[in-house]
Amino acid sequence: MSETKEKKQKRGPGGKGDKYFKRGELAAAVADKTGLPRTKANAAVEAVFETIGQRLGAGQEVRLVGFGAFVIAERKAGKGRDPRTGQEIDIAQSKSVRFRAGKSLRDGVGGRSAAEVPA
Repeated sequence: MSETKEKKQKRGPGGKGDKYFKRGELAAAVADKTGLPRTKANAAVEAVFETIGQRLGAGQEVRLVGFGAFVIAERKAGKGRDPRTGQEIDIAQSKSVRFRAGKSLRDGVGGRSAAEVPA
């Protein structure tokens, strides 16, 4: 069997056999479930992502009950080391986006809630 065929067979069950579920595949799934034309479903998916990004950029959390929450985490300034030289460097304060899965989503993928995780 050729190397290409072997790689395709090893891929996961998502979408077109790829291990990632991509934005276009999400829009196609929305179109199939809602009966919307693909162009309108794609526009709806893009609008959701754009709105989430805008709200996070404005400093707001985005909570989707039953699914999860996109939150902004602030990292304090600190010291670090340059891995190439070993020299100590200053790391500036920064913000990042984190996603906290809701209970329904965790249960749907077989995850455990924080109360079930041993200390």
